[in-house]
Amino acid sequence: MTKSKNFFQNIIKPFSSSSTKESQKEDLSKLAAQDQKVFTFQTLVSATKNFHPDKKLGQGGFGPVFKGKLNDGVEIAVKKLSHTSNQGKKEFVNEAKLLARVQHRNVVSLLGYCVSPEKLLVYEYVPNESLDKLLFKSTTRDVLDWKRRYDIISGVARGLLYLHEDAHDCIIHRDIKASNILLDEKWVPKIADFGMAKLYPEDQTHVNTRVAGTNGYMAPEYVMKGNLSVKADVYSFGVVVLELISGQKNFTFNLDLDCINLLDWAYKMYKKGKGLEILEARLASSADPDQVATCIKIGLLCTQYDHHLRPTMSRVVLMLSRKPSTLDEPTQPGYLGSRHRRSREPGTFSSSEGTSGGSNSTATASTTTATGTATSSARAISSSDHRHRHRGSTSTGPVSDPYGKRPVDNNRFFTR
Repeated sequence: MTKSKNFFQNIIKPFSSSSTKESQKEDLSKLAAQDQKVFTFQTLVSATKNFHPDKKLGQGGFGPVFKGKLNDGVEIAVKKLSHTSNQGKKEFVNEAKLLARVQHRNVVSLLGYCVSPEKLLVYEYVPNESLDKLLFKSTTRDVLDWKRRYDIISGVARGLLYLHEDAHDCIIHRDIKASNILLDEKWVPKIADFGMAKLYPEDQTHVNTRVAGTNGYMAPEYVMKGNLSVKADVYSFGVVVLELISGQKNFTFNLDLDCINLLDWAYKMYKKGKGLEILEARLASSADPDQVATCIKIGLLCTQYDHHLRPTMSRVVLMLSRKPSTLDEPTQPGYLGSRHRRSREPGTFSSSEGTSGGSNSTATASTTTATGTATSSARAISSSDHRHRHRGSTSTGPVSDPYGKRPVDNNRFFTR
């Protein structure tokens, strides 16, 4: 049995309804002898000053995150499972399971965990915190010059390539966004918050899963049809690329009242031959025009409505070193409010907002027929995408929404 399997099998045991305190202690004792990833609860209480409010870094997908310092001086980030979150228990196990077998420079490192008396995950501390806290605040965005933004784009691309193609199993993150990208002391980006991620063994092509993600970052085929593949992450990555270039949030974009969101505006500017005007003005003096043009094109290619046309992350990594003139021409992006001929099924969209990774909202969605009956059908990826089916494609069943807070306007979704 591998070390990561030992880790996951022991961490999931305390969630069993038949587990007692004695058996939990026995499980931990066995794990401590096999694995170096166990932290005692008292160690983490001491490291975080008893989870003092001043140590709180933010709110994760299943509970608060605190900064801590171990006795040897190593700084850590501790995720604490909320006592009232049933969904959080699933996300806790999911994140532990996935990160136990992941090691990459551009993916946050899981250092260990504690399961008794409270459920805690321990990560490397990333001092510059999340990208959204710098990118979308006028007082901090100056630290992100063009070189740093380009390096962030490149680093996230490499991290996603690893998750999709080079990890032990294909991992689809499902919630790539600015608040789930952390920056270390050298500004190296690290993909974080794997609570909603999905892992696919090589011999499995489809699984059933609820639709979950964040408004403004979810791919249209995933939201409307429940079709999940690596191209959903590619879409989210494209949104982040355009946000980094423009300094604007996709979902709350308001620079042009005639445009629904950032994707709509960026595509229209590109088609008018004004693509470089998408770049945030303060970056003009530090930016390489060719790099900017290449990244704009990549952002638009990744967010195309037709997921078959979106590049894989391996292709994206290659494109980052190319001249913009050598790249394909992007077609219209898909987004909340866009209209496309391919959409034949009348329906409504329901969404909710919660907290995941701090500042952005997490949504769960379901599609319904014109009669209002919840439906879902298993859909295989088309033959033109068959080469990637074994590395992360799926379709979903009906879903429930445990976090419901604010519905999305149903009249603004995909019609025609």
